[in-house]
Amino acid sequence: MQAVAPLGRVVALDMPGFGQADKPADYPYSVEGGTAFLTEALKQLGIVRAHLVLHDFGGPWGLMWAAMNPLGLASLTLINTGVLKGYRWHYMARIWRTPLLGELQQLITTRSGFKWAISVGCPKGLPLEFINRMYQDLDWGTKRAILKLYRATGDLNNRSQALGKMLAPLNPPTLVVWGAADPYLPARYAEQQKETFAKAQVVLLPQSGHFPFADDPQGVAQAVVPFLRQQLSGGAAGVRSGAA
Repeated sequence: MQAVAPLGRVVALDMPGFGQADKPADYPYSVEGGTAFLTEALKQLGIVRAHLVLHDFGGPWGLMWAAMNPLGLASLTLINTGVLKGYRWHYMARIWRTPLLGELQQLITTRSGFKWAISVGCPKGLPLEFINRMYQDLDWGTKRAILKLYRATGDLNNRSQALGKMLAPLNPPTLVVWGAADPYLPARYAEQQKETFAKAQVVLLPQSGHFPFADDPQGVAQAVVPFLRQQLSGGAAGVRSGAA
């Protein structure tokens, strides 16, 4: 956020169930629920047009919002997320989607186990401060939200196929930044985004995993800041290739 703050108003949302947000048991933890929350949040904040920067499940939420609000979409920055055609759930997701097994896995998760799970595929490792903050937020409310969200999402490939058809005609300015070592969302999906977003510029970070903004913040900033600066100035976006 600090890198892009000089460019304009920056809003970072903790979605319900995650981070410091409320974690009500009766909230609809789903793609539809998250999209509805995002729609209302932007309305309450008075944001008419948004440059969306999305990561992980922020992709399904934000991209569905974009499909429903095409006039409100100014640009897209996709960080290890996007329209994932042909995607099959990763091994952790398959556990979470399985009743009882998912609850058991969440129940027995320790700090060391959590550190291993989020650090897999990060060649340089993750900053300890980032890991500690993530674990601190992993209370039972978040664990419950994870289980409900993954179980409600269903077949992500089918969702992506439908979403791609809605988004392709919009062809917004799009930047794709991807940690090449991500074991959960493989880097082959980075180039695939061009099937939906014809204008997409793709930056691969070779020494990064699922959390590029944590394990390679400089590489992410070198890609994102020039892109957003150009979008906000009304020019054609240009991204330094040195980050790739």
